[in-house]
Amino acid sequence: MSKKQILLINDMAGYGKVATAAMLPILSYFGHPTYNLPTALVSNTLDYGKFNIMDTTDYIRGVFPVWKELGFTFDAIATGFIVSEKQAEIVSRYCLEQATTGTTIFVDPIMGDEGKLYNGVTSSTIKSMREMLSVAHLCYPNFTEACYLTDSTYDCEGVSLKEAYHMLDLLRKMGTKSVLITSIPVDGKPSVVGYNHISNEYFQLCYDEIPVHFPGTGDIFSAILIGHLLNDEPLTDATRKAMDGVYQLIFLNKDNEDKNRGIPLEQYLNIL
Repeated sequence: MSKKQILLINDMAGYGKVATAAMLPILSYFGHPTYNLPTALVSNTLDYGKFNIMDTTDYIRGVFPVWKELGFTFDAIATGFIVSEKQAEIVSRYCLEQATTGTTIFVDPIMGDEGKLYNGVTSSTIKSMREMLSVAHLCYPNFTEACYLTDSTYDCEGVSLKEAYHMLDLLRKMGTKSVLITSIPVDGKPSVVGYNHISNEYFQLCYDEIPVHFPGTGDIFSAILIGHLLNDEPLTDATRKAMDGVYQLIFLNKDNEDKNRGIPLEQYLNIL
């Protein structure tokens, strides 16, 4: 099986296993040649409350012409945290250009969780993420992000299955072909719901929650999901494997003293 080349466009934290630092080892372990383009350099995970961040938009603006001149191409691009509307415009334009040549675009609209936006995320970020969804083959916001993207009311008690599927349709109207919503309580059950544009099917996958919080679990989910999809596995199967992988990693690390630094996943790659 030929391996797919993938570009990660996401932030890079100096202290903590999140974003690019979490995704790159997983996709490399899957055997896919993995490259990265940082959208921001961040001193540490945002969960510590204080951080320093450097916007790399000017750097990105200079990278794409060089790559074009050198003839670099990718089978897939996965985008994550986007710093600004200007950066979203530059990145989405590049993704759109690459998509016309057959590149698959995965979008994780990273903005918040548990009903709240992350530190430093603003209304302009929401607008930027809507722009990113317009070029996506697959996007996978969590419940909080899906609510912000669709102007829906967040209810920690969750939604009905009908309401969940309606939210999927609202996200599809923004341009994405297939879509997942993660960490969404559906009829009282923690779930991932999805729509697969290839089979024109909706689905719900339930899971058991472990009551601890680690930053970076969404990035781990994303990397495992993409790893299986690039191996031509169906969306429902890849989603379930990503859910199971995240569950195992959280279970094995649930007693870690400093959870803000994320999961030290390299030592557990064999379970994925």
